[in-house]
Amino acid sequence: MQYKVIGVMSGTSLDGVDLVLMNLSFNDKWSFKMLYSETIPYSEKWFSILKNLVKYDLHELKAIDEDYTNYLGAVIKEFITKNNITAIDAVCSHGHTALHQPEKKLTYQIGNLPKLAKIINETVVCDFRVQDVKLGGQGAPLVPIGDKLLFAEYDFCINLGGFANISTDIKGERIAYDICPVNIVLNHYVGKLGFKYDNKGDIAKSGNLNKELLEKLNEQPFYNLNYPKSLGLEWVNTNIFPLIDTFKLSEKDILKTFVEHIATQITKEINKKRKGKVLITGGGAYNSYLIQSLKFKTDHEIIIPNPQVVEFKEALIFGLLGVLKLTERVNCLKSVTGAIKNHSSGEIFIA
Repeated sequence: MQYKVIGVMSGTSLDGVDLVLMNLSFNDKWSFKMLYSETIPYSEKWFSILKNLVKYDLHELKAIDEDYTNYLGAVIKEFITKNNITAIDAVCSHGHTALHQPEKKLTYQIGNLPKLAKIINETVVCDFRVQDVKLGGQGAPLVPIGDKLLFAEYDFCINLGGFANISTDIKGERIAYDICPVNIVLNHYVGKLGFKYDNKGDIAKSGNLNKELLEKLNEQPFYNLNYPKSLGLEWVNTNIFPLIDTFKLSEKDILKTFVEHIATQITKEINKKRKGKVLITGGGAYNSYLIQSLKFKTDHEIIIPNPQVVEFKEALIFGLLGVLKLTERVNCLKSVTGAIKNHSSGEIFIA
């Protein structure tokens, strides 16, 4: 079986919209080939709106959802036109998370309205999180089934995006959870210096470590919770930014201390297993100082794949999730999210 689909992803790090045209094949096991990939950066307007989504009420979010679906449709349509893409099975889109409070049975991703299919004139598979939350799950993370099916040779798959999330097999079951914030915090503070991100972690490297702040960060109760567990911007706004800001440190000292915090939390998790292979993807893979800090704290082999996999692995996997939904195969694992059962999640909209 072969499928040709477009995967679309927008994450909390707000880099832009990731798009990948891919071939997915199933012959005893799944394999993939990425054909075209591109990130469309957000304009200042959309960056500002998406950064502040948690401040809007539900009525305002619905209006933003309409606008964002139109915007996303235009971005996907342009990608299809520019690359002369024809005869695809579906566009499989995550949308962008506006609200994620699974403990209140709430999760809301904008950009998943039925009109998206009409705008791009293609079948759309989207809105993958809602059903899982209704079934008692966290609605996140969803990528681990893709790790299991496409990247089984690694002992751990870690994505360093807005948050660090991890997936691994424990006693034959795929387990995954969020570890800690990453770029959602680093980019916030480097933004105060006028940059979108800390190139290679050079600013963090030049700072001084604040041991008291590091200790307070590592004492966050979330880190002692058992999985399944997930993080959102709301948690960062409540627990991380106010704590850091009470210390009144320079941005470079904050960045240095927070990189140390990230490395501490990640290696605490991976060092529960003996020496193995760790696949690192997401924008944080380019933070050389963070990667160096991880390598210093573990005996595992840290592997950074080719740039296309680093940057587009999540969009790739949402393409797979869409194909699994179209074929009514399981794409959401109860062992990962805590839902009452494995299930095939998502909505299918026909053009």
